[in-house]
Amino acid sequence: MTKLIRQSLTAYGAPLCETIVDAPEPAGSEVLVRIERCGVCHSDLHVQDGYFKLGGDNKLDIGKGRTLPFTLGHEIAGVVERVGPDVRDAKPGDKVAVYPWIGCGTCNACRHGEENNCAASRHLGINVDGGYASHVLVPHPRYLIDYAPLAPAYAAALMCSGLTAYAALQRLADRADRAPVLLIGLGGVGSMGFALARALFGAAPIVADIDAAKREAALAAGAAAAVDPRDPGARKAVLAATGGVYAACDFVGSDSSLAFATGVLARGGKVVVTGLLGGGFTTAVAMFPIKAMTIEGTLTGTLAQARELIALARSGKLGSIPIHERPLADAQAALDDLRAGKVTGRVVLTM
Repeated sequence: MTKLIRQSLTAYGAPLCETIVDAPEPAGSEVLVRIERCGVCHSDLHVQDGYFKLGGDNKLDIGKGRTLPFTLGHEIAGVVERVGPDVRDAKPGDKVAVYPWIGCGTCNACRHGEENNCAASRHLGINVDGGYASHVLVPHPRYLIDYAPLAPAYAAALMCSGLTAYAALQRLADRADRAPVLLIGLGGVGSMGFALARALFGAAPIVADIDAAKREAALAAGAAAAVDPRDPGARKAVLAATGGVYAACDFVGSDSSLAFATGVLARGGKVVVTGLLGGGFTTAVAMFPIKAMTIEGTLTGTLAQARELIALARSGKLGSIPIHERPLADAQAALDDLRAGKVTGRVVLTM
């Protein structure tokens, strides 16, 4: 019997620890994937904590309904090891990226191809065991995407940080030709957003980040401008350079990041929020019609968008981001570094 080696969450707020159990045997349409790489995402911190910050002392409890020990991790690339008897579209040895945002398959969102928005979701590493492990069980081969000739660490990172940024930027495509796109936050998702903005829109974006090293790296990579959103003159500088931004993406998701984004919008501008850092945001209701502004959230992306993104990366038109590989046993240390703001690009665990 194959053993499933995991870095497990055994109590909320506690460090991960190794657990070993028998690997599941795939039944029906299921596929057992031997994991080669799994990215470490900021949302893994929220799952480890068991809550999202909602502003003030308010928290959204996300620990209910999750059986412990639990395996984090949703940016997965690996090799098909075994398949269920009903599987025809995958075979042992296939190298695949795993789309993790799996839905119930029957609700309105799922029937319209939006499994990422399913209210009864089975998202890997969020609702069911994920990728901080030697193996993961996938319910159907349609969630497996051939990524050759990409590196497995890069393919894994595309399944969340890349996909989230791709889906967000697609929602800004109708405004991206009016002025430079503004990207707030250059963590893992924001770094992918920077590479994608250049590939999708053919123009250098403006970036905003509180980390001077990340701003300098963005300028070296071709950003049109880089500002510190805490600088009292940053808002005026962006407005002077652009006349007002028509498309902004908030990869941070805090009260201050969203306030900065809306503060530099032109009339008719739009902000898409992907970040989950937390906090509260208030603005006068009258400002929505006065500025004709849109604030929209997005939660990762669809399976169709994941396939589009892999195809874009395979075409060679999309640049990569800094990726730092660490062994699975370092999962907790990687989370600690991410929480402390010490990560540029993406940490990817190796098995």
